[in-house]
Amino acid sequence: MSRIGKKPVPIPAGVNVTIEGDRVTAKGPKGELTRRFDPTITIRNDDGALVVERPSDGRLDRALHGLVRALLNNMIVGVSEGFEKQLAIVGTGYRGELEGPSLKLTLGFSHDILVMPPEGISFEVEDRGRLIIIRGYDKELVGQLAADIRKLRPPEPYKGKGIRYVDEHVRQKAGKAGKAAA
Repeated sequence: MSRIGKKPVPIPAGVNVTIEGDRVTAKGPKGELTRRFDPTITIRNDDGALVVERPSDGRLDRALHGLVRALLNNMIVGVSEGFEKQLAIVGTGYRGELEGPSLKLTLGFSHDILVMPPEGISFEVEDRGRLIIIRGYDKELVGQLAADIRKLRPPEPYKGKGIRYVDEHVRQKAGKAGKAAA
C-alpha cells in the first residue's frame, strides 16, 4: 500500500471541496483550483478529510494512488495558505524591479526583460532588487514561472553570476590553469 496515498488529506476551515465524478474543485481564501483525476481512483470526503482509494494493487494504480493524494494536498494547501518561491539575482548591475504588477529584469542584455504574471501570481522584490519572491495558490504555476525566470540568465560556473533559487548551491570552477598557478 502506498504510504503517501493512504494518508487522508485534512480540509482546513474556510476551504470548500466539491467532488463531481473525476473532477475535484477546491475553493478557499486564496483562490479556486479545479482538476480532473484518473477515473479509476476513488476520491471521497470523509468527515472533513479527503480519502483516496485505488481499485487494485496493479503498478499503475499504486503509482496513481500516491500521485492523486499529493496533487489533492497541493490543491488544499494552495487555496488555504498559498506557495512561494524565492530567486536570488547575483551579478554586478543585475537587478529586478516591479513595474505595476509585472517584473522588470535588468540582466546584462541590451534590453530589459518584462515578465507578466499569470492570473493568481504576484511578484515581490526585496533587498534592493536582488531577491524576487513569487507567490501564488497553484504550486505548478509558481514553480514553472520560477524556472522560466531562472532560465533567462542561469548561474554561470566561473563567477556565479545569474539568477538562482535562494537555496541552490552553484559549484564554482577554477578557471584557467595559468591563472591558478600565478
